[in-house]
Amino acid sequence: MKKNRQWKKWIPIYILGLPGILYLLINNYMPLYGLLIAFKDYNYSLGVWKSPFVGFQNFEYLFKTKDAWVITRNTIGYNLLFILLNTVIGVALAIFLNEVRKKVSKKIYQTAILLPYLMSMVVVSYLAYIFLGDRTGMINHLLTSLGLPPVKFYMTKTYWPLILTFVNEWRNIGYGTIIFLASIVGISESYYEAAELDGATKWQQIKLITVPLLKPTVIMLVTLSMGNIFRSDFGLFYQVPRNQGMLFSVTNTIDTYVYRALLQSGDISLSSAAAFYQSAVCFITIIIFNNIIKKYSKENALF
Repeated sequence: MKKNRQWKKWIPIYILGLPGILYLLINNYMPLYGLLIAFKDYNYSLGVWKSPFVGFQNFEYLFKTKDAWVITRNTIGYNLLFILLNTVIGVALAIFLNEVRKKVSKKIYQTAILLPYLMSMVVVSYLAYIFLGDRTGMINHLLTSLGLPPVKFYMTKTYWPLILTFVNEWRNIGYGTIIFLASIVGISESYYEAAELDGATKWQQIKLITVPLLKPTVIMLVTLSMGNIFRSDFGLFYQVPRNQGMLFSVTNTIDTYVYRALLQSGDISLSSAAAFYQSAVCFITIIIFNNIIKKYSKENALF
């Protein structure tokens, strides 16, 4: 009787969780049968189940193409750089914002750094073109007014690793900063008060209190980012460089390569195979990284 009563007590909780469970079932689990497309020569008239099975043939184009090394290098390299910069700059900005005592000023700064994150990458690409355009760009206009020759940014690949890194940080740094700031705000003031009584300077408080207590948040965000290390921001690498062929060696990633291949061939089996490959590698990566974290700091591991 007691067990039945305990079970009935949880019925309202189960009902509250039902919408979320249905969402996960419909949005995340039911579409999993579509993974079969990666192993088939998909034919629209036959459908998923009746299309001929081709095994791993669709995966071969990713590994046999001459661009395989370039797109893999760019995808992993940019992501590692973005993770490092987002973490370091995000933590630094969060600490600086936490030191702003005026609530009005703090809200203005938070809004200013978060606003780019809310912009579409299409809008960001046009903003970049305003600065980088060959004839009407602000940078070239400034150079010509100083008597210097203009720079053809969209035909010179040398500048684009820096440009893409800057655009990514400008757009995304606000989101990470807000998360780090929320963690800092949650730190008890008693730690800082005790440190002040012991004569600790502001830098010592940041070094010995703020940064160590931010460690769980940093590890969590880095782990989640490592889970997407084989994926790239399609808008950043396709829209911002404006799909210029001269820049493919430094802007082409797995996502943009698959998209261009899909436009040319119209074969969704190839794009499905690429997406399946990315998901599998990302899953393995996050498992490995989480196990490394568990080895050195078990309490901060995700699972």
